[in-house]
Amino acid sequence: MFTGLIREIGTVVADRNHILTIRSKLRPKIGDSIAVNGVCLTVVGLLPEGFKVEAADETRRIVPSEKLQGKVHLEPAMRMGDRFEGHIVQGHVDTVGTIRSITRGENAWEYLVAVESGQIPYIVPKGSVAIDGVSLTVNEVLDDAFRLTIIPHTVEATLLAHYRPGTRVNIETDLFARYIAHILRHQTTVPPSSSLRWEEIDAMNLSF
Repeated sequence: MFTGLIREIGTVVADRNHILTIRSKLRPKIGDSIAVNGVCLTVVGLLPEGFKVEAADETRRIVPSEKLQGKVHLEPAMRMGDRFEGHIVQGHVDTVGTIRSITRGENAWEYLVAVESGQIPYIVPKGSVAIDGVSLTVNEVLDDAFRLTIIPHTVEATLLAHYRPGTRVNIETDLFARYIAHILRHQTTVPPSSSLRWEEIDAMNLSF
């Protein structure tokens, strides 16, 4: 589990035989989980100036190749007792979006991100979304896009400053929205006696 707060900008310096070599100041252990541009990957090797992670076929099928190259957002998995400052991020890419426009506001930047319409139900106004692993708040949801208002600190501290219209981004939608939608979608396929009540759904949410 992650929080969507980027701890470092690392650099992918090699990609051979499904293994990414990343230059980084992080000092993980073998088997640790690291989110690389929002993708949860397992550390399989340690180096004096970084580490290696494995990107399987399924990851490469979903994630654009450029998201596993060059500069990347890095976040180690949460430890028990860590402060929870972002939102619940699993490191699972649900879809790939495209930056449609970037507009400078008075004290923030407006990013409009195009996405498949089928993903819109899982993107909640004033809810959270992870863009390349960065925890952000959704300000507006349209039929095929959503709008983010991002403060200068976040833009400058991440790779968002380098994004342009047309840039593809990894998107992880809201965890609770996905779970609840899945439960409701299958309510008609299970016997009434085994249907979940809203009280049970609330209890599931509170357990995270």
